[in-house]
Amino acid sequence: MSRTCDICGKHTVSGNSVSHAKNRTRRVWKPNLKKVKTELGGATVTLKICTRCLRSDFITKKVGRRVQAPAP
Repeated sequence: MSRTCDICGKHTVSGNSVSHAKNRTRRVWKPNLKKVKTELGGATVTLKICTRCLRSDFITKKVGRRVQAPAP
């Protein structure tokens, strides 16, 4: 399943957009998902999680270190 949070299961929701004249057209609300690298069981995995789960510290982001080239 795409566009689904791997932590809480939040997904795309559909409904109607209602104008002032009460005309109804279909629309969708998509969750704010981010790809985050984290460590689970000693392995690095990439998860799609919503920003609420990221803000609530359900996982800890894996911070990559930049390797500097040696000076000549």
